[in-house]
Amino acid sequence: MEHDLRFGWELGGSGWATCRIADGVSEQKNVVSYCTDALADVLRGVAALYDPAASVRRFSFDLEPAELRWVLRADGEDIGITIYRFPDMFTSFDAPDHEGTLSWESTQPRSLLAHEVLDAAESVLRVHGEDGYRAKWGRYSFPVAALRDLRRLHLRDDRCGRRHDTALPGSG
Repeated sequence: MEHDLRFGWELGGSGWATCRIADGVSEQKNVVSYCTDALADVLRGVAALYDPAASVRRFSFDLEPAELRWVLRADGEDIGITIYRFPDMFTSFDAPDHEGTLSWESTQPRSLLAHEVLDAAESVLRVHGEDGYRAKWGRYSFPVAALRDLRRLHLRDDRCGRRHDTALPGSG
């Protein structure tokens, strides 16, 4: 079975980023607020799936006011990615997933998801650098430790033949 996954993260105006995830069927695109450490949450959420005891990971993006909740479910080497939308993050943060509106879903190999997330984060770091990221994102620094951790786990556990940008800061 051929898998198709693309993930992108682009800083926009001060405190905003555009997050895109797409497979061969559909695309999800949102403008995400700096009210959460969103890029770090993605990196940490995917990295946690390398722990066999961590079969489900959740994190949310603040769309001001909406909440976009990602639910990642590990099933062997495959990851079910489900994204739910809630109208108001302030009132929905503890609500069960099923109370949200299904916004996007796909199942992809963990290795491909990790590679795409790494590639997007490395691209942001290449374009903006740590100082430029902090200046544009505002509330949080670039998640170097989370990037380094996901890269280490991906290179250790996945048989990924694609290129990795290990020359960037945080690759040690």
